[in-house]
Amino acid sequence: MGHFEGFDTAGFWEDSAYALKEYVEEVPPTRELIASVEEEIGGYRLPDSYIALMTVQNGGVPSRDHFPMTEPTSWADDHIAINGIRGVGRTRPQSLVGEFGSRFWIEMWEYPDIGVYFADTPSAGHDMLALDYRACGRDGEPAVVHVDQEDDFAITPVAESFEAFVRGLVDESVYDTSEQDLIDALETVRDGSFSPVLVRAFREAADVLPDADRRMRALAEAVVHDKGFFALHADARSTLMYDYLFWLFTGFNRVESFDRYLKAPAGQERSYAAPDYELMIVFGLVAEPYGFRTGGYAPGFLEDWWESRVASGRIAETADGYRMTDAAVATLLDELAAAVDDR
Repeated sequence: MGHFEGFDTAGFWEDSAYALKEYVEEVPPTRELIASVEEEIGGYRLPDSYIALMTVQNGGVPSRDHFPMTEPTSWADDHIAINGIRGVGRTRPQSLVGEFGSRFWIEMWEYPDIGVYFADTPSAGHDMLALDYRACGRDGEPAVVHVDQEDDFAITPVAESFEAFVRGLVDESVYDTSEQDLIDALETVRDGSFSPVLVRAFREAADVLPDADRRMRALAEAVVHDKGFFALHADARSTLMYDYLFWLFTGFNRVESFDRYLKAPAGQERSYAAPDYELMIVFGLVAEPYGFRTGGYAPGFLEDWWESRVASGRIAETADGYRMTDAAVATLLDELAAAVDDR
C-alpha cells in the first residue's frame, strides 16, 4: 500500500452493528467515487494514507479510540477520544458526504472551513477532528487538528498527518479514570443544577408527581451506579429515563416528530424557550449553563427507543402531537417509584 507498513489495518476496526449502520460503506472506494467525494467536500484531495485505510475497510469505529495530547482541550487535559472515522462515500450517515458528513458541520454548525472533518467525538458535534489544509493547500498533505465548538472553534494540533494519527491511537484503558469519573458523575446527578427545560417540566408535573426532581436524581444515580458515569444507552434504566424525559417534555410542549423532539431545526437559534431533548439533558447554552447533563449522546439509541415505543403503542400520535398513552404513563410512574425505593 505504501502506507501503514507493519500496521494491523484489518484488526484496527471494531466489529459492531452500530459501526455498520452509521459508518461502514459496503464497498471500498473506487477512483470515480474518490473523485466525486473530493469534489463534494470542497475540492480537498484526501491523503493517500486515508484512501489506503479505507481500502481495507471503508469507514468505521476504531478498536483503539483515544489519542494522547500535549495540549488540553475541552475533552481532557492529556487526550482526546473519537467515535469513528468517516468512510469515502455517501450511503452511511457518518460518511464524508453522508447526512452528517464533512460539509454538514461547516454549513450547519458553522465550523471553520479549514479542510475535511473526518472524525466525530462522544460530544455529539461539540468538538470534531479535521484534516487541516491551511498550510499545505487543497492538494497537499494535511495535518490533523482538534476543533472545539464550545471554545469559539479553537483549533489545537493533534498529529502531523492522518497516518501518524491512526498509528498513535491507543486503547481507552490507557486513560482509566473510572474511579474519579464515578465520583464526578455522582456529584453531577446529586447536586447539579437542572436545565430550565426540566425546571419548568417539574413545575408542570407537580400535581401528578410533586417530587419529580427527586425521582429524576434517583433514577440518574442508579444509571451512574450501573455504568460508572452518566450516559444513556439502550439498557433498561436508560430506557426508563427516555420515557420519563419524554413524558415531562410533553407536559408543556407539542411533539410533532422525533426529529423535532431531538433538536431544533437547523438554522433556528438555540433557546431554552424553544426546547428540545438536547437542551433538556445533554447540552447547555454557553451563556446559561446547567450542571445536570450527560454532555453527549448517541442519537441512534434514542431513535431505537422512539421506534420501539411507537411500534408498541406506548407513544401514540394524537391531536396534540405524539404523547404517551395513559397506560404507559401509569407504568412509567410505577417504575419510577420502584427506582426511588431502590436507592
